[in-house]
Amino acid sequence: MDNTISIKKCPSCGNKGKDNYCSYCGHPFDVKRITFRGLIYDVIHLFTKFERGFGYTLKQLFKAPGTMQRTYILGDRKKHQSPFSMFFICATVSAFLRYLILNYILIHFQTMNPAEVILNKDYLVFLYIFLVPLYAFISYLLFYKSQYNYTEQMVMILYTLSIIFLASPFLFLLLFIWPHLDVMYVEFTIYAVYFTITFINFFISYKRWKVILFSILTLALAFVINQAAEDLVIKMLYD
Repeated sequence: MDNTISIKKCPSCGNKGKDNYCSYCGHPFDVKRITFRGLIYDVIHLFTKFERGFGYTLKQLFKAPGTMQRTYILGDRKKHQSPFSMFFICATVSAFLRYLILNYILIHFQTMNPAEVILNKDYLVFLYIFLVPLYAFISYLLFYKSQYNYTEQMVMILYTLSIIFLASPFLFLLLFIWPHLDVMYVEFTIYAVYFTITFINFFISYKRWKVILFSILTLALAFVINQAAEDLVIKMLYD
């Protein structure tokens, strides 16, 4: 009879132990892979608890994009805001700030389509909720040889879009200086850099040149889809 007790390493803090939970931080030693069912639970969890990990997650997305998502998927989850709630909070804040900025531009400069203002106020968050699975599918197709399943790549996209959402209102402030500026081109340039860094740190098993190419392709396809979806909603509102 084998009475050997295996020593386990905590995926969150690195402490070693023999039980089911880490004696230092309380994190379980064994973590399950992220699944679609788990993501649905995350959606429900969004409406029941605002976690203390929001600030920490935000800081890590700034300091270590891609690495933060990778370590979360590998098991370091206790300190982080869960992915869908992070996305929903950031998207909601972004939509509200963008609405205030665009509405001001509309009133004082008359260079803004009123339907675009309404889009940001009432429909933007829900539009992206429908688009995120598609963006994740694009990433999954391009990185299908990686160790990450579709749902895990969706988690990576949710976190990545969270920080991009928070950055977008600051880019819209440029309209106060240049009311006729097409912010989309500025967004694409800045987001391409962030996407590339994120993907390089996330897909570490891929060659760097391939990750750079696929990350820019993912963002480009997402931009085209996003623009088409927004134009469709605006057309429906305007008509």
